[in-house]
Amino acid sequence: MQHARLAAFLILAVAFQEATFAQSTSVFGFLGNDAGARAAALAGSFVSVAGDVNGLFYNPASLATLDSTQGSAGFFKHLLDINAGYLSYGRRISDDGAIGAGIIYTNYGSFDERDDLGNTIGSFTPADLALILGYATTIDENLYAGAGFKFIHSSIAEYHSTAIAADAGVLYLIPEHRIALGASIRNIGTQLSTYAGVHEQLPLDLTIGGSIIPRGLPLLFNMNFHKLNAVADNFGGHFRAFTVGGEFTLSRVLQLRVGYNNEQRLDLKTGTTAGMAGLSIGLGITVSRYRVDYALSSLGTIGNFHRISLSSGF
Repeated sequence: MQHARLAAFLILAVAFQEATFAQSTSVFGFLGNDAGARAAALAGSFVSVAGDVNGLFYNPASLATLDSTQGSAGFFKHLLDINAGYLSYGRRISDDGAIGAGIIYTNYGSFDERDDLGNTIGSFTPADLALILGYATTIDENLYAGAGFKFIHSSIAEYHSTAIAADAGVLYLIPEHRIALGASIRNIGTQLSTYAGVHEQLPLDLTIGGSIIPRGLPLLFNMNFHKLNAVADNFGGHFRAFTVGGEFTLSRVLQLRVGYNNEQRLDLKTGTTAGMAGLSIGLGITVSRYRVDYALSSLGTIGNFHRISLSSGF
């Protein structure tokens, strides 16, 4: 039976890959930002993490692993005046099923609006917003599947663009070996309205990954391969967008997290060095039903950004 469940997982993962297609440009890039500080500290290596409501943003199948109703909210301080945040909520509705909902937004700060002669005639604040509804169910023992549906809105002054999209994912747990395997495809959709009358592709992202808790170590180790659907010059190029993350449980109260984003580090390399680009670090503090998470992510010489989240079970 265990081999049958593993085979089902692999078949679904391959089907996801065959269902995707490569793209060179996309709109709504904010959909690729990490949501919660815990996931950000792990460099976004989150597709196989179970029991966390923010899995909704990475793999909707993880909703089915919630053991209680959970809520989470967070703030993301980006570069310059760019700020972002999220809200998420998940709960079981039956022994086999769970639902979730989330909001992610990005505010790009205030800009002067000028006429053709350069005169200031006002100001505007570009912003992006996505609403997400998710559902997950148990397919077989330790095998879960889920889907999410998104409404996306973006605005720049009086111009607007909207879209609808869907996510899908599977999650397979192997408790006796403390291993989890996950796969998701995100942002399958289309624009309903465009900025300039030209439809652009959404940032489609196929991710496959796994997690393990090594015996005798207080460590959750994750590794994910992202953007497996993207165009690459050679076979190895499909795997440049990988992330790894480690969560060390130092005590019942304190967790230390580190992460590495290979694609980000390669893209931000200047000359012979990338500095701290692609690296992340964070802390989690758990008190009773509440957990506060913090993450620092580096863009090397460009700067750093900070996230903070508050999560709770009910």
